[in-house]
Amino acid sequence: MHIITHKTPCTHLKHSIVKSSSESTHIMTDNATAQASAQVPILATRGYQQEMLEESLKRNIVIALDTGAGKTHIAVLRLKFEVERESRKVSWFLVPTVALAQQQQAVIANHIPVPVGLISGANEPDQWKDPALWRAVLVDYRIIVSTPDVLLNALRHGYIHLGRDIGFLVFDEAHHAADRHSYNLIMREFYAGLPPRGGAESADAGVRPMILGLTASPIFGGDAEMSLRQIERNLDATVCAPLRFRSELEGFVHRPQFKHVVYAEPMYPIVGILPSSSLQSLKDVVASLKIEEDPWVIDRRAALRRLEPGPDRTRIDQRLSRAIDKHDTFAHKGLRDFERAAEEICSYLGAWAADWYIQQVCEQAMRAGELFPEFSFSSSESERNYLLKNLARIEIAPVPEGEEEGPADVMRRTSDKVAKLIDKLLEEKAIFEDQHHMEYRGLVFVTRRDAVLALTAILARHPRTAHVLSVGSLLGESGSFRRRAFLDITRRLLRQPASATLDAFRIGDLNLIVATAVAEEGLDIQACCNVVRWDPPANMVSWTQSRGRARQERSSFVVMLSDSLAFADDVRKWVALEHRMTELYNTKQELRALLADEDRLEDDDEDNLRFTVEATGAVLTGNSAITHIVHFCAILPYPGQGHHSPLFDIDPPDYPFEWHADAGPRLEYKGPYGCTLRLPKLVDPRFRVFSTPQIHSTKLKARRHVAFQAYRALYANGLLNDHLLPLTSVLEPEMESEVRALLQEVEQRDGTAQVSSQMDPWRVSETAGERLWWSTILEVDGLPPLRLLTQTALPLFRDDELPVIHTREQPPFKVRIRTESTFATADDDDGILARARIFTRRFFWPLYSSRMKWGQMDFVHLFLPVDESLTVWDERRAALLSVPGFSDAGGRTLFAPFSWWDQHYGHVNEFSVVTGTGFGGKPFQFIRWKNDPVTAEERDGIVKRYVRPKDDDGSTTFNITYPLIETRPFSKRNFLTPMPAESKGLDAASQQPVLLLKEFSLVALISSHEVQYALWAPSIIRYLQLASTTSSMRDNLFADTPLADIPLHLLMEACSAPAAQEHSHYQRLETLGDTVLKYTVSIQLLSAHPLWHEGYLARRKDHAVSNANLSKMAVKRKLFRWIIRDRLVPKRWRPRLTSDPVGFLFEETSSPAPEMVLMTAKEERKASTARNLSTKVLADVVEALIGAAYVHGGFALGTECMKVFDLGLSWNALPDCIDAMYVRVAEFDRYPVQITIVESILGYTFRRKAIAVEALAHASYQSDLETISYERMEFLGDAVLDMLVTDYLYRVPGKEYSPGQIHMIKTTVVNAHFLAMLCLRASTMIPAAMPSWSQHDGVTVNDDTQPAYLWQCMLHSSVQVMDEQRATFTRWNRPGGQDEIEAAFAEGKAFPWSALTSLQAP
Repeated sequence: MHIITHKTPCTHLKHSIVKSSSESTHIMTDNATAQASAQVPILATRGYQQEMLEESLKRNIVIALDTGAGKTHIAVLRLKFEVERESRKVSWFLVPTVALAQQQQAVIANHIPVPVGLISGANEPDQWKDPALWRAVLVDYRIIVSTPDVLLNALRHGYIHLGRDIGFLVFDEAHHAADRHSYNLIMREFYAGLPPRGGAESADAGVRPMILGLTASPIFGGDAEMSLRQIERNLDATVCAPLRFRSELEGFVHRPQFKHVVYAEPMYPIVGILPSSSLQSLKDVVASLKIEEDPWVIDRRAALRRLEPGPDRTRIDQRLSRAIDKHDTFAHKGLRDFERAAEEICSYLGAWAADWYIQQVCEQAMRAGELFPEFSFSSSESERNYLLKNLARIEIAPVPEGEEEGPADVMRRTSDKVAKLIDKLLEEKAIFEDQHHMEYRGLVFVTRRDAVLALTAILARHPRTAHVLSVGSLLGESGSFRRRAFLDITRRLLRQPASATLDAFRIGDLNLIVATAVAEEGLDIQACCNVVRWDPPANMVSWTQSRGRARQERSSFVVMLSDSLAFADDVRKWVALEHRMTELYNTKQELRALLADEDRLEDDDEDNLRFTVEATGAVLTGNSAITHIVHFCAILPYPGQGHHSPLFDIDPPDYPFEWHADAGPRLEYKGPYGCTLRLPKLVDPRFRVFSTPQIHSTKLKARRHVAFQAYRALYANGLLNDHLLPLTSVLEPEMESEVRALLQEVEQRDGTAQVSSQMDPWRVSETAGERLWWSTILEVDGLPPLRLLTQTALPLFRDDELPVIHTREQPPFKVRIRTESTFATADDDDGILARARIFTRRFFWPLYSSRMKWGQMDFVHLFLPVDESLTVWDERRAALLSVPGFSDAGGRTLFAPFSWWDQHYGHVNEFSVVTGTGFGGKPFQFIRWKNDPVTAEERDGIVKRYVRPKDDDGSTTFNITYPLIETRPFSKRNFLTPMPAESKGLDAASQQPVLLLKEFSLVALISSHEVQYALWAPSIIRYLQLASTTSSMRDNLFADTPLADIPLHLLMEACSAPAAQEHSHYQRLETLGDTVLKYTVSIQLLSAHPLWHEGYLARRKDHAVSNANLSKMAVKRKLFRWIIRDRLVPKRWRPRLTSDPVGFLFEETSSPAPEMVLMTAKEERKASTARNLSTKVLADVVEALIGAAYVHGGFALGTECMKVFDLGLSWNALPDCIDAMYVRVAEFDRYPVQITIVESILGYTFRRKAIAVEALAHASYQSDLETISYERMEFLGDAVLDMLVTDYLYRVPGKEYSPGQIHMIKTTVVNAHFLAMLCLRASTMIPAAMPSWSQHDGVTVNDDTQPAYLWQCMLHSSVQVMDEQRATFTRWNRPGGQDEIEAAFAEGKAFPWSALTSLQAP
């Protein structure tokens, strides 16, 4: 859309909104080519809407129009103007509910062709802890719709700056902007402090945004003037209504006809005989309840007996007193609420409704308690059973459901109020359908949701309405997932969700909805012709909102009043207030007088609690402090029982100490108040407890002050980032943004990294200057030494670093490698390079000629005998060359016919290689001459080799001449790899003899020792490549560090990827190194961050050891150059040439070297694969190198390796880390007796017993010992246990467990079930001497012992923990528990997973 900046916005809007003949309008653009796609239909703009639009461009206003007058349409036009200003700021549309947000976003997006964002709980904005996420939203969307809490939280955490980021702010249902509502807090905390708009600000100036409010009822109390002034002050805006087009407005807004229905006031509460036997039974059950029998009370009394004096005992004492005083335990309160709801339903709806309601609730409760544990309504099984037991005592009288008796029973046993309602509904329906010829749509507002359900059930069954009215229900949603109320189960009585109900109402499947207040405000409910208030409105807002739903022409608004007319005065007052409100905001002069000399947006926060982080603009106030503290505690690591929460203790307590014991009289206390806040035991004791003195007028102010104090302390101690949020990347605040950016990068990564491939140790750059050839002597026992010439110097090898060759014919042996000094230059003055090239071609040709070209001699590796004296084989090749017709072309002089060989040398068996005629046959290894007659199977083999298949009779006429040549195929394999244990050696199928005919065979004129060297050469060259690559890494990456002493074989193993298919690759070392890394990082973090709880430590560790971080550091150190991932394929090997394409191995360069030739498509794909290296491989090699360092030099050398890769941590020696942790341990004056018992069980005496106390302390432990709970020690213990088990499995003699086997075995012993079993059976016997007296012996002391178990030594103060421990121990001791598990470990063939799991250990 082409957007033009206009100087006269009002004129522009008047001309850009043009009515069409169909009374619709379009947004016009100045770009004719884009007009068709940019024209978006908008409802016709009325005069009064245009008036309000123009007014909103001049100043901040709150538009006060009746429901249905088109307030949203005005806001859409205003948003359109804001979008066309080309401002870089967004427009933000605030609505009070999620349902309304979805509705308004759809409307705006349908009419304005720009991205319109919706942020609600479904997007989990609380988890958007990366500022970049919010910046991206502000860039991508021009308009954002959300609930106010979303924006308020983003402002408080500094993700959004109200002045710089938002240019226009819309408050839908603006009458909410009062008191502590989020609308008001946004204005007070962030808008008020911004400089006013001056009119000429830059697009990104940090000034107050423009404000537009929308409301149908700008009154929230009984004083119209005060309400208007308060809303105007809070929103810094003027309440406005149309003046010039007021008459037009009255033509579009249809005020409903007010009516009332008088019904007979029922008796409530009911006195005497109840009309419902079910209700009478329910009341009898409730009357028989005794608070002292409630399991919650019993558990708390038991807890008080166990607890020592202290704040936690005082807290439970107060809760118990309150529960006994108020009878508000879960079960007692739930049953009393049930009784009250049922009695009210019986009074106002009738006995049938009470019977139906009681029956439905009891059935739902039984299902929730027995069939649907996910809907369990109590956190305690004993409370649930107690509640279900009492519900089962209710004698329910089932309501008739038959086609005849059911409706008759409903009609007979309903109240006068229901009857009057039905009369009115049918009357109104008849009026609209018969007189006005309109389709009936009705809405009945009911206060209690239980009454909504019961009234819906009546109308659906009543004979007068069942076939006339199609009824649905709407209920409000619970405000909190933590809410626990017995009657919450009635939500399951709804026949369909709210969205389905509204859809059915819109399309006409339903013509009547019975609803709570959820339908009063904002929801897009089709205009109704009849609205009925079953209960009188609770306030002026409710009156206005519900009445506004009746906005069809000639609609009616009915209020049901009892014959006592108790609410008549309220109705008259609301009518008068509404008239006064209309007069006020329709009169400019009066509004100006009201606003004269008023200081808008006065800050009534007398406490003035405010803290701002300058770096981000994040704000902490008294209003937000409690919420922040609760959130901080909620995300602490889950303790397994209950959840973490802050504990606020008001000073003085509400009840005298142990008031619950006698429930005596108490004096009412009205302040002042103090408060003590205690954070969970995971938090360091130094800033776990905060207090504020008794100086605050209310309890809420005391809580806010102490929460504000605590949250500032958490920030000061580094437990919050600069956005005042708990650390998410768990780094120091100054590092958080960097790490969050890294994590975002990792999330977008596809699992590969663009890198250059591994180094090529043989390639020399064209710019290297003088070409030198280096000489290396290869020696094998029993064979003459051989010289290897290369253009790169090879490393020096110790005796334990020499390659070992494994063959079928003999035991493994070493190839000795002796490096000489510089041997020759590229000028080749003495011709040695030329001789070496000729020898190398002759050396390899017999075995590899099928993949070689005779004319190519630019070999990368040149070979030459150390002794170049002429040999008998030189004479034989010369003799063959002298034969007329023979030439040296194509290697012909290397293969002689057997006829020539027999003629000159007879049956001399000195040759080693035999091949077929044609100079392209496969080479075979000569074994012996065979003169024995062949078997039938051998004859078939010979015929198959020499007779063409088309010669049908060839097999019968073919003559075999003797002697035959018995050979076997050459074994081309990687001789660095040991022969498999299952190998059959020479008996293998691939090594079975092959018989050749002399007349069709050639003998290779090459010595046997040259053949041996040629066969092993690929493996030797491969070893030298691996060694050179690894040595290069050691010399570059580990130079001047202790890591340079790590043996070459360990480094080669660590750098070899599984794709290389070497005998040893990095996976075993990687498994060990991963464990060493996690263990070391855990200790480093524990030492460096003594204030961090386990959650922060775990997250920081996870980041440090993540594949993303490791691969990042590997790329930074260019480790990819030394990762060996090419593989040797012996059957396809040939001597490498300098003219070969780069292929898989190439040096790191930005452009192809001059000697590089064009690659084929296959070679290009291979090179591309090399450049795209898996990030996991990079991370694995880092961990494997750590493992290699640990194997060679323990934790000290492993830590040195971690230093090389940095990983974002400060590395210290582990002993220093442990000493630092010891220094911070504060010893206690006394220790719990459990410490002594644990020492007896372990057979170890703790030198620092305070650490043992911490390791045993559960989060619920109530004691004056200044210790934190065990989570930090558990974090360390997990790493220690993993380290011990992995190290043991890695080193088991003779096993060489694979990584998969190590993981599988470790999983069986390092898991919660197995460790719980160890805890259950670990015990000691404690002496227990008991005196006794008998007449014969007098007093004697009987020596005895009692068992004490490790699980009993946990330090806790939780009834739930104790119950779960006892239940687990009972399952351990029962048949099929301990005995079955112990037997499975002693004699079983399978791990007893099922038996261990059945213990259900907490």
